[in-house]
Amino acid sequence: MKVLVIGGTGMIGGHAVQKLAQDGHDVVVGARKPAPEGTPMARFPALYGDYSQGEFSESELEGFDAVVFAAGNDIRHLPRGTDRDEFWRVMQIEGVPNFVARAKRAGVGRVVQLGSYYHQVMPHLAETDDYVRARKLADEGARALADASFNVSTLNPPSIVGAIQGISAKRYESLAAWARGERPDIPVFAPAGGTNYMSVKSLCEAISGALGNAESGKAYLVGDQNLRFCDFFQLFFDAVGSSQRVEERDEEHPFLPDAFIVPGRGNVLSYEPDPAETDSLGYSRNDVERAVREVVDMVSADEAGR
Repeated sequence: MKVLVIGGTGMIGGHAVQKLAQDGHDVVVGARKPAPEGTPMARFPALYGDYSQGEFSESELEGFDAVVFAAGNDIRHLPRGTDRDEFWRVMQIEGVPNFVARAKRAGVGRVVQLGSYYHQVMPHLAETDDYVRARKLADEGARALADASFNVSTLNPPSIVGAIQGISAKRYESLAAWARGERPDIPVFAPAGGTNYMSVKSLCEAISGALGNAESGKAYLVGDQNLRFCDFFQLFFDAVGSSQRVEERDEEHPFLPDAFIVPGRGNVLSYEPDPAETDSLGYSRNDVERAVREVVDMVSADEAGR
């Protein structure tokens, strides 16, 4: 298939580009600007535009068999001082379904949208959190366009672990440095609570599976391992060979601020993906520890090369 990956210069999109190309698809990167030199995505043909501004026109989308939408903004991308309601309207609530509608009118046969797990695991959060509500409406709005000739599915993943060559991974750099003992100003603890984690490798396997096997109009809750935040942080200490143990405290942490814990500090968001759906999409499980080791090795190599 000829596949356009919107958000193809990002960490998840960049991995998806490589995975789909390895699977034999003809892949084009869709992004607002060129991929940085030295990144794997820079080797692929590209189509430039901003989906939220009505770009990627029907004429540009004609000829693609499928689109993977991996560009949805989350709370980390919210600019300071911006009107939150307007931002979510443009980037999620209207921006995503409007783009999918253009793809449908252009004759694209399949769209796989990457969403977020919150509204599928904890539906009540959509009533109190503007970000979760926006993701929910974007998901539902896109899938409402599905019909017999237009296959639309959503993958709703948890927190994704991964990095890509040539793209800054400051959070992981900070975690690795902290685990190596290079940040003595930050005590060794994690905030109370936990969530589900998934490697970018597993997610990209699910994306590839959805292009071939997804049921049209369906939202898939994908994921891998349920970990308390202290257990997740511990993986970084283990990866650098530290014997330090990470304790849990009911305190805000600089590497995981309360603003980024959508269900609230102290809560645990855990679930098990449906086994039949996991088999249908064909993605691997129990991959988080390997993914942490991989990102630690990558950021350490990047630091050594500077």
